[in-house]
Amino acid sequence: MLCPKQWFFALRQGAGLISMLDEEKGVYTIGTVAGLIGEHPETLRVWERNDLIRPDRSGYQRKYSNNDLKRLRFIQTLMNGKGLNIAGVRHLTGLYSCWYKRNCAGGSVQNSLVSVNAAKPCWKSEGTFCLVPEDKSEMCSSCAMLTLCAGCTGCR
Repeated sequence: MLCPKQWFFALRQGAGLISMLDEEKGVYTIGTVAGLIGEHPETLRVWERNDLIRPDRSGYQRKYSNNDLKRLRFIQTLMNGKGLNIAGVRHLTGLYSCWYKRNCAGGSVQNSLVSVNAAKPCWKSEGTFCLVPEDKSEMCSSCAMLTLCAGCTGCR
């Protein structure tokens, strides 16, 4: 039997248990997710067509992860709470470098020891704000433009 510390270390080393807690692993079907967040399945399909969400696929079936659920709830907040339309949500989520990034660390609360951007609520953890990068290279490593221009010489 593993003690909690050994169990956590085994998880971090990928001892087969990590999939149980993988926030990015698609496990929910569209019907289940629609019921959980109170939206019609067709609404989720529209959001996917507009690139607001990218669920995993298993054949022709969509599989939503726990982080997908958090993204969907954030989209609902922006649409229902803030009054944004699909184009507004797409524009705003484009400002989040970690929107589609696997293993996003999440945010932090205001007045903590970590610098946060109080104007940018974290999509992953309700009531928290996005972290301010300590080093500008942190922003560049997750920038979509950098990955698109990998072979380009005109923009560097």
